Amino acid sequence: MKRYNSGMAGQTQDGGRPAAPERPADALHETVEEVTAAVMTASRLFVALSARALAETEPTLTLPQLRTLVVLHGEGPVKLAALAAALDVNPSTAMRMVDKLAARGLVDRQTNPGNRREVILRLRPDGGRLVEEVLAHRHDEIRAVVARVPADRRAELVRGLRALTEAAGEPPADSLTGAP
Repeated sequence: MKRYNSGMAGQTQDGGRPAAPERPADALHETVEEVTAAVMTASRLFVALSARALAETEPTLTLPQLRTLVVLHGEGPVKLAALAAALDVNPSTAMRMVDKLAARGLVDRQTNPGNRREVILRLRPDGGRLVEEVLAHRHDEIRAVVARVPADRRAELVRGLRALTEAAGEPPADSLTGAP
Protein backbone atom coordinates (compact mmCIF):
# COMPACT_ATOMS: atom_id res chain seq x y z
CA MET A 1 0.00 0.00 0.00
CA LYS A 2 1.36 3.40 -0.98
CA ARG A 3 1.54 6.08 1.62
CA TYR A 4 1.19 9.66 0.44
CA ASN A 5 1.99 12.63 2.52
CA SER A 6 0.28 15.94 2.69
CA GLY A 7 3.08 17.64 0.79
CA MET A 8 5.48 18.06 3.71
CA ALA A 9 9.16 17.76 2.91
CA GLY A 10 11.07 14.72 4.07
CA GLN A 11 8.20 12.25 4.11
CA THR A 12 8.49 9.24 1.85
CA GLN A 13 6.41 6.71 -0.02
CA ASP A 14 7.16 3.02 0.39
CA GLY A 15 10.64 2.38 -0.96
CA GLY A 16 12.16 5.48 0.60
CA ARG A 17 11.48 7.83 -2.35
CA PRO A 18 10.25 11.30 -1.45
CA ALA A 19 6.51 11.52 -1.94
CA ALA A 20 5.26 13.87 -4.60
CA PRO A 21 3.44 16.85 -3.20
CA GLU A 22 -0.30 16.53 -3.49
CA ARG A 23 -1.73 18.18 -6.55
CA PRO A 24 -5.11 19.81 -6.74
CA ALA A 25 -7.66 17.49 -8.30
CA ASP A 26 -9.03 20.40 -10.33
CA ALA A 27 -7.82 20.27 -13.97
CA LEU A 28 -7.66 24.07 -13.99
CA HIS A 29 -4.33 23.79 -12.20
CA GLU A 30 -2.51 21.90 -14.95
CA THR A 31 0.87 23.33 -15.83
CA VAL A 32 1.61 24.84 -19.22
CA GLU A 33 3.81 21.82 -20.04
CA GLU A 34 1.05 19.35 -19.13
CA VAL A 35 -1.44 21.23 -21.30
CA THR A 36 1.13 21.46 -24.11
CA ALA A 37 1.68 17.69 -23.97
CA ALA A 38 -2.08 17.07 -24.10
CA VAL A 39 -2.49 19.45 -27.05
CA MET A 40 0.42 17.79 -28.89
CA THR A 41 -1.23 14.40 -28.40
CA ALA A 42 -4.56 15.75 -29.65
CA SER A 43 -2.76 17.34 -32.59
CA ARG A 44 -1.35 13.95 -33.61
CA LEU A 45 -4.87 12.55 -33.39
CA PHE A 46 -6.30 15.29 -35.64
CA VAL A 47 -3.53 14.93 -38.21
CA ALA A 48 -4.10 11.17 -38.25
CA LEU A 49 -7.85 11.64 -38.67
CA SER A 50 -7.26 14.12 -41.50
CA ALA A 51 -4.78 11.81 -43.19
CA ARG A 52 -7.18 8.87 -42.89
CA ALA A 53 -10.08 10.93 -44.29
CA LEU A 54 -7.90 12.01 -47.19
CA ALA A 55 -6.56 8.49 -47.84
CA GLU A 56 -10.06 7.05 -47.91
CA THR A 57 -11.39 9.83 -50.16
CA GLU A 58 -8.47 10.60 -52.50
CA PRO A 59 -5.35 8.56 -51.67
CA THR A 60 -3.10 10.24 -54.25
CA LEU A 61 -3.54 13.72 -52.78
CA THR A 62 -1.10 14.90 -50.09
CA LEU A 63 -2.01 16.75 -46.90
CA PRO A 64 -0.27 19.96 -48.13
CA GLN A 65 -2.27 19.73 -51.38
CA LEU A 66 -5.47 19.27 -49.37
CA ARG A 67 -4.53 22.27 -47.24
CA THR A 68 -4.14 24.33 -50.41
CA LEU A 69 -7.56 23.22 -51.65
CA VAL A 70 -9.13 23.97 -48.25
CA VAL A 71 -7.69 27.52 -48.31
CA LEU A 72 -9.07 28.09 -51.80
CA HIS A 73 -12.39 26.60 -50.70
CA GLY A 74 -12.59 28.98 -47.75
CA GLU A 75 -11.14 32.10 -49.37
CA GLY A 76 -12.62 31.91 -52.86
CA PRO A 77 -10.59 33.25 -55.79
CA VAL A 78 -7.27 34.61 -54.51
CA LYS A 79 -4.03 36.00 -55.85
CA LEU A 80 -0.98 33.76 -55.67
CA ALA A 81 0.62 36.00 -53.03
CA ALA A 82 -2.46 35.72 -50.80
CA LEU A 83 -2.49 31.93 -51.14
CA ALA A 84 1.22 31.75 -50.28
CA ALA A 85 0.63 33.94 -47.22
CA ALA A 86 -2.30 31.80 -46.08
CA LEU A 87 -0.19 28.65 -46.45
CA ASP A 88 2.84 30.36 -44.88
CA VAL A 89 5.07 29.40 -47.83
CA ASN A 90 6.88 31.42 -50.46
CA PRO A 91 5.02 32.17 -53.71
CA SER A 92 7.16 29.77 -55.78
CA THR A 93 6.26 26.89 -53.44
CA ALA A 94 2.58 27.83 -53.64
CA MET A 95 2.79 27.99 -57.44
CA ARG A 96 4.34 24.51 -57.65
CA MET A 97 1.49 23.21 -55.51
CA VAL A 98 -1.06 24.98 -57.72
CA ASP A 99 0.60 23.55 -60.86
CA LYS A 100 0.13 20.01 -59.54
CA LEU A 101 -3.48 20.67 -58.55
CA ALA A 102 -4.25 22.38 -61.86
CA ALA A 103 -2.85 19.38 -63.74
CA ARG A 104 -5.42 17.25 -61.90
CA GLY A 105 -8.25 19.61 -62.80
CA LEU A 106 -8.82 20.73 -59.20
CA VAL A 107 -7.62 24.36 -59.47
CA ASP A 108 -7.92 26.99 -62.18
CA ARG A 109 -5.30 29.70 -62.83
CA GLN A 110 -6.16 32.86 -64.70
CA THR A 111 -4.32 36.07 -65.36
CA ASN A 112 -5.86 38.98 -63.48
CA PRO A 113 -7.45 41.20 -66.17
CA GLY A 114 -6.73 44.26 -64.02
CA ASN A 115 -3.02 43.44 -63.66
CA ARG A 116 -1.56 40.98 -66.16
CA ARG A 117 1.38 40.20 -63.83
CA GLU A 118 -0.97 38.67 -61.23
CA VAL A 119 -2.47 35.20 -61.26
CA ILE A 120 -5.92 34.56 -59.79
CA LEU A 121 -6.49 31.07 -58.42
CA ARG A 122 -9.90 29.41 -58.15
CA LEU A 123 -11.09 26.06 -56.98
CA ARG A 124 -12.71 24.13 -59.82
CA PRO A 125 -15.95 22.21 -59.17
CA ASP A 126 -14.09 18.87 -58.81
CA GLY A 127 -11.74 20.50 -56.30
CA GLY A 128 -14.67 21.86 -54.30
CA ARG A 129 -16.38 18.48 -54.24
CA LEU A 130 -13.19 16.80 -53.12
CA VAL A 131 -12.70 19.26 -50.26
CA GLU A 132 -16.30 18.79 -49.14
CA GLU A 133 -15.97 14.99 -49.25
CA VAL A 134 -12.74 14.97 -47.24
CA LEU A 135 -14.07 17.47 -44.69
CA ALA A 136 -17.30 15.49 -44.31
CA HIS A 137 -15.32 12.29 -43.78
CA ARG A 138 -13.07 14.02 -41.24
CA HIS A 139 -16.16 15.43 -39.51
CA ASP A 140 -17.62 11.93 -39.20
CA GLU A 141 -14.34 10.56 -37.79
CA ILE A 142 -14.07 13.37 -35.22
CA ARG A 143 -17.74 13.01 -34.33
CA ALA A 144 -17.20 9.30 -33.60
CA VAL A 145 -14.31 10.14 -31.26
CA VAL A 146 -16.27 12.91 -29.52
CA ALA A 147 -19.22 10.54 -29.05
CA ARG A 148 -16.90 8.35 -26.93
CA VAL A 149 -16.13 11.27 -24.60
CA PRO A 150 -18.38 10.97 -21.54
CA ALA A 151 -21.33 13.35 -21.92
CA ASP A 152 -20.52 15.13 -18.65
CA ARG A 153 -17.01 16.02 -19.95
CA ARG A 154 -18.01 17.44 -23.36
CA ALA A 155 -18.78 20.99 -22.16
CA GLU A 156 -15.35 21.09 -20.51
CA LEU A 157 -13.79 19.94 -23.80
CA VAL A 158 -15.62 22.63 -25.78
CA ARG A 159 -14.51 25.35 -23.36
CA GLY A 160 -10.91 24.20 -23.51
CA LEU A 161 -10.79 23.93 -27.30
CA ARG A 162 -12.46 27.33 -27.73
CA ALA A 163 -9.95 28.90 -25.36
CA LEU A 164 -7.10 27.34 -27.35
CA THR A 165 -8.40 28.45 -30.74
CA GLU A 166 -9.21 31.94 -29.47
CA ALA A 167 -5.69 32.26 -28.02
CA ALA A 168 -4.32 31.33 -31.46
CA GLY A 169 -6.60 33.82 -33.24
CA GLU A 170 -8.26 31.04 -35.23
CA PRO A 171 -11.74 31.87 -36.55
CA PRO A 172 -14.60 29.62 -35.42
CA ALA A 173 -15.17 26.59 -37.64
CA ASP A 174 -18.34 25.88 -39.58
CA SER A 175 -20.29 23.62 -37.24
CA LEU A 176 -21.12 21.04 -39.92
CA THR A 177 -17.85 20.56 -41.77
CA GLY A 178 -15.19 21.91 -39.49
CA ALA A 179 -14.02 24.13 -42.33
CA PRO A 180 -12.86 27.63 -41.46
